[in-house]
Amino acid sequence: MREVRLIDHEGTNHGVVPIEQARDLAEEAELDLVEVAPNAVPPVCRIMDYGKFSYEQTKKEREARKRQKKIEIKTIRLTPRTDEFHRNIGVRNARKWLAEGKKVKFMVRFRAREITYPEIGQNMLQVIAEDLKDVAVVEQKPTLEGWRMTLMMSPEAEA
Repeated sequence: MREVRLIDHEGTNHGVVPIEQARDLAEEAELDLVEVAPNAVPPVCRIMDYGKFSYEQTKKEREARKRQKKIEIKTIRLTPRTDEFHRNIGVRNARKWLAEGKKVKFMVRFRAREITYPEIGQNMLQVIAEDLKDVAVVEQKPTLEGWRMTLMMSPEAEA
């Protein structure tokens, strides 16, 4: 005969009882017998309205998802030959996105023999970081990954 630790619908602990007695108590209360801790010795069962319980659980999960903060990352692509005028347009857009609370990733893509001069991309990204230091912090310093050099910036309030 299997025994379970029983908690009724009012939260009262009945202690360790045979499973048949637990089923009878659940039927008397016209509720469900739900195993809440199967790994415990003996297993813990609770008398409850399972439909109502599962509805409340999904409602809580939905609320948690609604409150969750989604971080969006905007990417600005550049090349080592990008002119200062166009770079400033990217900086202006980045300033706007950072004010909205988004992260900004600057990516300098090298083509052909441009990769032999990574310091050009490095200097460009350092100038961009300097331009945006009043509204953002550098989350990831310029790093060369294959043919791309990236700089990640996040809003100042977040860091």
